[in-house]
Amino acid sequence: MAYAIQWLRSLIFATQMYLMMPLMALVFVPFALFDRTAVYAFVKTYARYCRWTLAWIAGVKTEVRGEVPTDACLIASKHQSFLDVILILSVAWQPRVIIKRELHYLPVFRFFGSRMGNVPVNRGTRGKAVTKMKADVESGKNLPGQLLIYPQGTRIAPGVKAPYKIGTGLLYEQTEMDCVPAATNVGVFWPKRGVYRKKGVAVLEFLPRIKAGKLRAEFMAEMEQVIEEASDRLMAEAGFKG
Repeated sequence: MAYAIQWLRSLIFATQMYLMMPLMALVFVPFALFDRTAVYAFVKTYARYCRWTLAWIAGVKTEVRGEVPTDACLIASKHQSFLDVILILSVAWQPRVIIKRELHYLPVFRFFGSRMGNVPVNRGTRGKAVTKMKADVESGKNLPGQLLIYPQGTRIAPGVKAPYKIGTGLLYEQTEMDCVPAATNVGVFWPKRGVYRKKGVAVLEFLPRIKAGKLRAEFMAEMEQVIEEASDRLMAEAGFKG
């Protein structure tokens, strides 16, 4: 019975969350057409609304730890579900996101994503995707803010190992910006797929920054190590046993 009630609460949360996105977007569109700050106001407001309703409806509290970067930098985050995106967008300063191209076909993502300077990538052709990603980032290099990328390229369920892709290393070299790694345990509470949300405290933690200027291989190895170790620690804290 308890599982059924929690599943129903999870369904109610998910339904209202996705319904609220276009409704809230309609309020911000007239302002976002002329002012990019309204774009970020929408993104942050919606992300914080999701965090609030997730706790209130589904009993999943959220926490952002570490020093939230407030300067132009590269944010490289572990990606387990849509929740880690929500947590970063709720606190990040003017983020631009490396996202899969399919999301840009959705009207809300396309309009607000384009105004943010998001970089859509076709993951099906790795070489072309990296080249296109570098070109798109270069074309928008004068846009102020932060560039958010998921180094493994997709959502990775807790306990599953997957390689870190070279694209993050290339962007680290190209942008010549510091990189702030981020770890998470959100997949324990909000899975990669499915409606059910498990009660608890989901955490996104910003880790000490990696300064610009390191060799690509050195940077990639350090980034992967700190993200994986911190994510494992957070998942163990949440009771996950891989």
